[in-house]
This record gives sequence, structure tokens and C-alpha cells, in this order.
Amino acid sequence: MVNLRVCALECEALRALLQERAAQCLVLDCRSFFSFNAAHIRGSCNVRLSTIVRRRAKGALALEHVVPNEELRARLRQGLLHTVVLLDERSADLELLPKRDSTLLLALGTLCREARGARICFLKGGYEAFSAACSELCTKPAAPTGLSLPLSASSAPGSADSGCSSCGTPLYDQGGPVEILPFLYLGSAYHASRKDMLDALGITALINVSANCPNHFEGHYQYKSIPVEDNHKADISSWFNEAIDFIDSVKNDGGRVFVHCQAGISRSATICLAYLMRTNRVKLDEAFEFVKQRRSIISPNFSFMGQLLQFESQVLAPNCSAEAGSPAMSVLDRGASTTTVFNFPVSIPVHTSSSALSYLQSPITTSPSC
Repeated sequence: MVNLRVCALECEALRALLQERAAQCLVLDCRSFFSFNAAHIRGSCNVRLSTIVRRRAKGALALEHVVPNEELRARLRQGLLHTVVLLDERSADLELLPKRDSTLLLALGTLCREARGARICFLKGGYEAFSAACSELCTKPAAPTGLSLPLSASSAPGSADSGCSSCGTPLYDQGGPVEILPFLYLGSAYHASRKDMLDALGITALINVSANCPNHFEGHYQYKSIPVEDNHKADISSWFNEAIDFIDSVKNDGGRVFVHCQAGISRSATICLAYLMRTNRVKLDEAFEFVKQRRSIISPNFSFMGQLLQFESQVLAPNCSAEAGSPAMSVLDRGASTTTVFNFPVSIPVHTSSSALSYLQSPITTSPSC
């Protein structure tokens, strides 16, 4: 039974709240990280619960999992927020939500216990209904493309997905850097040599994930060097936390970071994936799909994928085994037919259908050194 403290809220009522009492209203979006970043209600926060957290919660989640922001948690506990609104994609009735492993219901239970004095509401119709009725209060879905600037006075390449025979430009250098997040961009060493591109995007800092690519503009931008090679012996994971802290420091100063290696396919993509996994508490497969939507040619080598999977187990389930936090286990939990794709350094079972994780194709045969 739904707690009597939870009230259903119409879209127009939420519009009025956001227009009149936005500072006292907290909107929690319980959709996936991918859906939230595609478009969301302005000012809302994404609630992300890993499979392990949901499984172990048993209806008693800590508030830290629902509201990671320390300042917001303090305001909630002190009774300084008037209303907390939760939403999913399109649910119109709480009673129809699946009782097991529902992010929204788990979050509601936690808030009903710990949100002192705040009115707890469920948005009827979810984001789908609200975006249709109040689109001016939502972010606009951004096209997953990068900056398009000519490579020379006489040539203008196509998108990152197009061929390059007509212009002689490698696929990974075509187009421009792509936006992963508003403060995080990904691309190649060529893009890093184009000051016009960097300035047009508002880049203030660069992470150079290579041992031999030069830092062209050290007098203009802040640089962070991660000197790793793109091979199966390289330990890129030892740089994850340092790179993440660097990105966060630039973000907190209002800047933007461009991450590159030689081709923007393996090493720099690995750093971006690690950043998304830790800061947004998402699984590798979800982070990979998110980045691939923006730069379709990414392909970390097998060793880097293994290191990312180990990192996933640390990020999502620090007290559990690596297997428990991996995407493989969510497949096994559903009883799906699986097949082992590779064994370096861990094995990943995936669906044998056409929806199998495409990133497990060998980057050795499809990618240049990157």
C-alpha cells in the first residue's frame, strides 16, 4: 500500500511550484541516467540506484543513495524544503508500479522516513506528460554531434560516421570534439591542435591521454597529462581517480575539459567512461552506450574494458564481488542465455541475440592506435 504521506501531483501543479517556489521544491527524476541526460526538468536531480543497492536495500535505503548532494540532504533533514516531487518516465498510478526493485518506490520509502516536514509527491504521467504540457521548463534534447569546423580552407569533412575517402582525413579526425556532458568533451589529437575548435567550445583545460601527443597551447589552457600507451600492458585504471578529480576541479571552477588521445577512440574514451561511472554511479554498459551515442567510433581495447569492469565493481558495490556489480550478473539474474565473449581479464556473458553489447567486438582489428 502506498504511504498516505505521498500525494499525486498534476503537471500543472508542478509547473506552478517551479514558477513560484522553486527554491523550496526538490524534483527527483528516477529515470535512467541515459534518459535523464537526454532531457529532463530544469533543476531536477537524477536518482541512480545500482542493481546491487536495490537488491540489498530491502525497502530501507539510506538517504545518501537517493539524494547524494550533501547540502540538499541537510536542507531536507532540517525541514527547509516544502515539497519533494518524484517522477519516472510515464507512470500515472503508484499502485501499478512493480513492487520489486522500483527505484521510484524505494526513493519514496526513504523520503517518507527521512524528509522532515516536506510534502512528498508523485508526478502523474511522469516526464513524458510533463514535457508535453510544460516543455518550457524542460531541457531540450541535444543532438549527439560535435562542433563542425572546416579542416582546411579547401576541405570540409562529413560527420564522424561518414567515410573519408573524398577528403583523405582519417575517420577519427573528422567533425569536431563531441560533448559528453556540458563540461566534458571527447576527441582526437588533431582536434586538440585546433585552437579555433577549442575556443569555440569554451574549453579551458585538456587531458592528454598519451605519451607522445604534444600539448600545443600550454600558455592558453590548463593541461593534465596521462602518459599511457594503447596496449594490453598499460595500467590506465591507476589514473582514473586523478583524472576524475581533475575534471571535477575544472567543472567546479566553471570550466570545460577536452579529453583526447591520438584518435579519441580507446584511451580518452576510457577516461570519459570512468568519469561517468563514478560520478553518476552507472554501469559500464550504460556509460558505454551513452558515450557511443555521441562518438560512435569509440572502442577501448580489451585490457581497458577489463579495467573498467573492475572499476565498475568498486563504484557500484564496494563491499561485494566484482561479479555482483557487473552487467553480466544482471543478465544472469534474468535467466538469459549467455555466451562468453572474452576472458581478459574477466569474462562477460552477453545476450546471444542481435542486441548483444556491440562494444565487445575486438578493437584491435577495427581501431588505430588511439
